[in-house]
Amino acid sequence: MARLAGRRALFAVPVLLVVTFGVFAIAAASPFDPVKAYAGTAALGADQQTLDRLRENLGVDRPFAARWWHWLTSALTGDLGHSSVMRQPVAQVIGERLVWSALLCALAFAAAVLVGTVLGVLAARRPGSLVDRTVTSLAYTLEAAPVFWIALLAVWLFALQWDILPAGGLTDTGSEQVTPGQVTSHVLLPAGVLAVSQLPWFTLYVRQGVGDALAEDPVRGARARGLSEGTVLLGHALRSGLLPVLTLIGSRVPELITGALLVESVFSWPGIAAATVEAATAVDFPLLAALTTLATAAVLAGNLLADLLYGLFDPRVKLSDM
Repeated sequence: MARLAGRRALFAVPVLLVVTFGVFAIAAASPFDPVKAYAGTAALGADQQTLDRLRENLGVDRPFAARWWHWLTSALTGDLGHSSVMRQPVAQVIGERLVWSALLCALAFAAAVLVGTVLGVLAARRPGSLVDRTVTSLAYTLEAAPVFWIALLAVWLFALQWDILPAGGLTDTGSEQVTPGQVTSHVLLPAGVLAVSQLPWFTLYVRQGVGDALAEDPVRGARARGLSEGTVLLGHALRSGLLPVLTLIGSRVPELITGALLVESVFSWPGIAAATVEAATAVDFPLLAALTTLATAAVLAGNLLADLLYGLFDPRVKLSDM
């Protein structure tokens, strides 16, 4: 396990270097002007000399390769730079927002796995039944629905029509402190929407995996020995059928991040995704590079976790051979 993690860590180094370099290259080619984004309306009446001085102070007057190298060498010492759009150090921006994004994604991912497993097992028990057709149709329908559409529909239904959940934010309007009760009520809707966006894949994968497992000889043998249907389903078929789902953990991380970006924007959730949008539109090089590096590291860590889980739960796979 340690050897696999070490190899993946060595592989991650050049990947992160290429990704961060690409971020600076794309941002440099962007039509957005970071100086005007930083100055706002004041840039409209400023002369060229003032804009040039501001460009020099922000460090965007140098070639993008030089900016990338300066940011990289500083980041290795722990200095991620200063965010021009947030007007604070990048490390502080990430530190304040990471916990809220992690909370949102963790709740959504756990709910999607739990509900998807239950629905998938129910559908796989009797292929072609009413339950199977209903669950499968619902999964394909949700798969085709854009996450922002689901988010807007949820706001209209739960916040505007039924008025049982807040429409957005982290705390109630006018609140001066963050309390667990307020966070709980405010996270339910965005976490539920993000979970619904991830639910179809888990449901369909579990249905397929458990359905295939029920047709295998070991499961048929368990039934022939007179074991109860619950024991056969939960003790044999489910364990074997969940193995393909483990590979989803890593592959779903990019879509989870993308979905979180849209969900946080709709619900005004103070997470990393909202800061990513602001950094991209303002061409905030240090913040954009740090957030992209963080997202890339999350994807690589997700792939590593999927491989480790597969190696631990599947006796046919040896971690030493991976």
